[in-house]
Amino acid sequence: MNPGNNIIKKDTATEIALDEKDIAILQLLEEDAKMTIRDLAARLNLSATPVYERIRKMEQAGVIRQYAAIVDPSKIDKGLTVLCYISLKEHGKKAGSKFIKEITSFPEVLECLNISGQFDFMLKVQVKDMIAYHDFNVNKLGELDNIGHMESVFVMSVIKATHRVVY
Repeated sequence: MNPGNNIIKKDTATEIALDEKDIAILQLLEEDAKMTIRDLAARLNLSATPVYERIRKMEQAGVIRQYAAIVDPSKIDKGLTVLCYISLKEHGKKAGSKFIKEITSFPEVLECLNISGQFDFMLKVQVKDMIAYHDFNVNKLGELDNIGHMESVFVMSVIKATHRVVY
């Protein structure tokens, strides 16, 4: 294996090596996931079949997890983004798993990150406005029995938001 290749692990047992063409495919798909195989092939100076096979290989290995549209929340009346920091009362496996199961069921929670430091989790919450966040805070988060401490930070403006990975 070349030292310049990027190694991607799927689970703990499977690895695939990504070469420059694979990385180029990923970059183009991150830019425009609707790009056709034919257009990708033309941009990469390859024929369609190898491009298709490379994409299929990366999909099967979990490198490409999904294709998605990036929606502007303000255009669909979801203009308030809140970063919610949470500390749990109990940190055992059972308590943590229960919290994760509950929090991931809330459609308002776009992201849930397990973090180090003063807090255990950071949630990215998207709602219509402060009234909607208050309702979410009181009627959903407030009903979870393992939250020890919570702090909310309200996003005033987004300076940079990207879905692209650095290669």
